[in-house]
Amino acid sequence: MEVKIFTFNPLQENTFVLYDETGECVIVDPGCFNDIEFEILDSFIKENKLRPVKIINTHCHFDHIFGVNRCRNTYDIPWEAHSDDDFLISSATSQAAMFGMTMSPTDSADKHLTETDELVFGTTQLQIIHVPGHSPGSICFYNENEATLLAGDVLFKGSIGRTDLPRGDYNTLLSGIKQKILTLPENTIVYPGHGPDTTIAFEKARNPFLQ
Repeated sequence: MEVKIFTFNPLQENTFVLYDETGECVIVDPGCFNDIEFEILDSFIKENKLRPVKIINTHCHFDHIFGVNRCRNTYDIPWEAHSDDDFLISSATSQAAMFGMTMSPTDSADKHLTETDELVFGTTQLQIIHVPGHSPGSICFYNENEATLLAGDVLFKGSIGRTDLPRGDYNTLLSGIKQKILTLPENTIVYPGHGPDTTIAFEKARNPFLQ
């Protein structure tokens, strides 16, 4: 599995394209905020002759769903996210306005993901790990074969997701990270929703929130 990272929108959100040797790909957390950012994403997909099959979200804060409608309509593919974040989708326009940004309403997800689901594209399988606390529906996507975790805003290099947003909870987030994330192999590469990648080993040793 290959991982391509784009950093989009004023909140510097990480959008990912995951793809493998079959040419199939999934778009994770499409945060493209304007035409220029979408064209950057689309150009990469076209230049690499990729076939998008679905959009998947780690969570549904507005900065992670700016590009959902555009991607869904352009590629005619479904959007999948956790049901506990439905309230964030319906309130995304007002969330964005609080940060001085405008966005069109985003339709509900086409499918709700749960921890018992397994995501498959091409020859790639992703495990879903539900880690609420940053948002109720925060999920991480784990590829065991590649030792890769897309963590959304659950875990950052040297930090954790903020918990002062609607329905966030600090203790729930910490508990989930310690029980479900830090138990992964230490060589696992962690790709967060903002900022640089890290590893489980680094976070266990150096993250001040997890000591």
